[in-house]
Amino acid sequence: MADDDTLEALKTAFTFMPQPVEVNRFEYGEDADRILAQVNFVREVLVRHGIDPEEVADEINPDAAPNSCY
Repeated sequence: MADDDTLEALKTAFTFMPQPVEVNRFEYGEDADRILAQVNFVREVLVRHGIDPEEVADEINPDAAPNSCY
């Protein structure tokens, strides 16, 4: 990744992307396969940089993160 700002921008954009389980032909029509591939590509890039995609939304928007009861 070029720099921390670029990585932060990617993480922010990722929070607005649909989750893979949300991508289907009913919602996205003929674009479903392309959109799913794009979502998975961004997820892979985050993982390669040591970032857990499942934690990105909570990191970017901590006030919206659910409280853990553990």
